[in-house]
Amino acid sequence: MKTRLDQLKEFLEKEPDDPFLNYALAMETESAGDRQRALDILRTLRNTHPDYTATYYHLGRLLLEFGKRDEALAIFEEGVKRTRAKKEQHLLAELQSALNNLLYDE
Repeated sequence: MKTRLDQLKEFLEKEPDDPFLNYALAMETESAGDRQRALDILRTLRNTHPDYTATYYHLGRLLLEFGKRDEALAIFEEGVKRTRAKKEQHLLAELQSALNNLLYDE
C-alpha cells in the first residue's frame, strides 16, 4: 500500500511545478520527521511561486524551529504583505499573529 508521501511523489512526476502538490509534499515530509527536507521544499516553493501564500506561515515556523529568526521575520512580513494584497483574511490573521509574537517576544 502506498503512503501519501509516495502518492504525492507520483503526482509530482506528472506535474512537478504544481504549487499545491509541492506544498502538500512539504507538509507530509515534515509529518514523516524530515524537517530539513520540508524546509528546503518550502523555500523552493516560495522562490518559484511567491504568490502561493499558504507557504509563508509554515516556512516561517520551520525557520524559527531551526533558529533562523531574522529569516523567519522576513518571511512572515512578506507573507503578511502578499496575503493582504490578495485579501486572504484568515491566512493574513495567522501570519500577522505569528509576526506579532515574534516581534513582541523579544
